[in-house]
Amino acid sequence: MRRKTQEVHVGNIVIGGDNPIRVQSMTTTNTNDTEACVAQAIRIIEAGGELVRLTTQGTREAENMKNIGAALKAKGYMTPLVADVHFNARVADVAAQYCEKVRINPGNYVDPARTFKHLEYTDEEYQAELQRIDDRLVPFINICKEHHTAVRIGVNHGSLSDRIMSRYGDTPAGIVESCLEFLRIFRREQFNDVVISIKASNTVVMVQSVRLLVQEMDKEDMHYPLHLGVTEAGEGEDGRIKSALGIGALLTEGIGDTIRVSLSEEPECEIPVARKLVELIPECTRLRAEAEASIKDDTITLNVDAPDEETLQLKAAMSVGALLIDRKATKLKINSSTSYPSPLTSLEDAILQAARIKFTKTEYISCPGCGRTLYDLQKTIARIKEATKGFAGLKIGIMGCIVNGPGEMADADFGYVGAGVGKISLYKGKECVEKNIPEEEAVEKLLELIQGVQGVQDIT
Repeated sequence: MRRKTQEVHVGNIVIGGDNPIRVQSMTTTNTNDTEACVAQAIRIIEAGGELVRLTTQGTREAENMKNIGAALKAKGYMTPLVADVHFNARVADVAAQYCEKVRINPGNYVDPARTFKHLEYTDEEYQAELQRIDDRLVPFINICKEHHTAVRIGVNHGSLSDRIMSRYGDTPAGIVESCLEFLRIFRREQFNDVVISIKASNTVVMVQSVRLLVQEMDKEDMHYPLHLGVTEAGEGEDGRIKSALGIGALLTEGIGDTIRVSLSEEPECEIPVARKLVELIPECTRLRAEAEASIKDDTITLNVDAPDEETLQLKAAMSVGALLIDRKATKLKINSSTSYPSPLTSLEDAILQAARIKFTKTEYISCPGCGRTLYDLQKTIARIKEATKGFAGLKIGIMGCIVNGPGEMADADFGYVGAGVGKISLYKGKECVEKNIPEEEAVEKLLELIQGVQGVQDIT
């Protein structure tokens, strides 16, 4: 049974309560380009998207949301628009006047961008930092009240502030507290049109953190609807499996009111996958129980059939996701009569890798792109995959910009991050080792960096 949450009104749709689970996506176009944004938003909407999010990195982009919304309405599209804000709280104030919903990130709304430095605070100093958040957040809340604008408090594991990391460590508890700091202010100010999300590229961290958030909200008698997603899931089979495993684990527990499947593909491609996950909830909840009952000798046996390859991937990952994340077993055996292009062991291995149990191929942590992305993400991912496919077990982050880049790549061995127009920065772990490399040279430089690290050759 789905967890009961309060209703949140976002334009002409309602999230939470007894309403359907809403599916959404995000444009990859420049938010200053009205025509391109409108065209891509229409593709998302016509694919079945119920909300469309656009990046608003500055006040100019936030102000242009008014033009984008007007152009869509003139064409008969009333779908709510969501402004995505990072680093600049003033932008959120502007966007709230023109959009049906504004997403703010607690990790960089007031706190400076993450630097991975450990900071020491007395209790009084820490409380002063919380007061800074309060002082900046209340005026935004008042603007949202005036314009009937909903808010998403969107916490990303990859952009937790140094302040939170220093006090709580890199833990689900820290991720949840980052959210609750903001949520308590919204509740005190009696503003309830709030949706919550906690996302990570690591499915285990994502699921554990969302579960903990639900527990903590219940303790404080909070019942806000939840948006689910796995960030930087990638593309193709891997992106679908990772998303289905993380999002699906929670959906089969009755958690989730709106979802986004973040794929490094055209945004309209995300919608059918998200819709399929919602449709599969009843069957995968049943299969999850059957799979749990089948566990023997540390192995889950899943008997599953599907009408096509993609549905098999989604159904299998969704059915066993929670069991693998909770380490009820660490081995998987799939039995299916569904036609599959490779042995089912490859699907089993892909699911085990998505659950962070067994790594049998290179892991790519790639973002879906947005208006901040300054290079051709899909072509670049293909080039990097071709150049590095032999490094089994290696984790490579491919990020369009720095919003979550270094943070989500903290779990990666190497990273490729957009630094400016035609410029790329390369990372080894959390450390930026080369800056502003011309894009045409960057993939080769990444390969040289990987091959130059002692021991990497031994895992190919």
